[in-house]
Amino acid sequence: MAAQVTAPTGAQWFALHTLSGQEGKVKKYIEKFKKAEELDDAIFEIMLPTEVVSEVKAGKKSTKVRKLYPGYVFIQMCLYGEDGKVINRPWYFVKEVAGVIGFVGGEHPAALRQTEIDEIKARIEAANGKEVPKVQYTVGEEVKINDGPFANLNGRIDEIDPDRGKLKISVSIFGRFTPVELEYWQVQRVTE
Repeated sequence: MAAQVTAPTGAQWFALHTLSGQEGKVKKYIEKFKKAEELDDAIFEIMLPTEVVSEVKAGKKSTKVRKLYPGYVFIQMCLYGEDGKVINRPWYFVKEVAGVIGFVGGEHPAALRQTEIDEIKARIEAANGKEVPKVQYTVGEEVKINDGPFANLNGRIDEIDPDRGKLKISVSIFGRFTPVELEYWQVQRVTE
């Protein structure tokens, strides 16, 4: 197991603007080549925050990974020297990576505040191990059930339990409203 490298005092977090869909390639490239370029002492951590999203298409549940910040990669690095000037080697290495548009902030990017990084890491932690529905529902909304014994029936959302990924829905069966508990992916919005 590789030892966790702790970043020195001068290391800061920066946001990189990337071409759409190139975020993963940028992250992998920097992680792979920073050692070859002898930049392990200047580039420390690269973050690409994601979450798992589930949806149903044609009656089949599918999950995919969605980027929390599309078009951006976050990098912890030593970009400025003690004199406040940009250190050329890591600056040009990162800027020249295929798919990188540039640092957010242009030629003199400002480092992200620690509170911003903590918020990003909290979002990653919250999304870790959980599936998030592609569609967010609201109480009182009418939905169509796609899966299970109540398939093709319409119902009204009474409760939403985001921690468990469940919805309580009132379904009219033989003229009576019956509460049914379903997962997010088992329903879809009723379109007008």
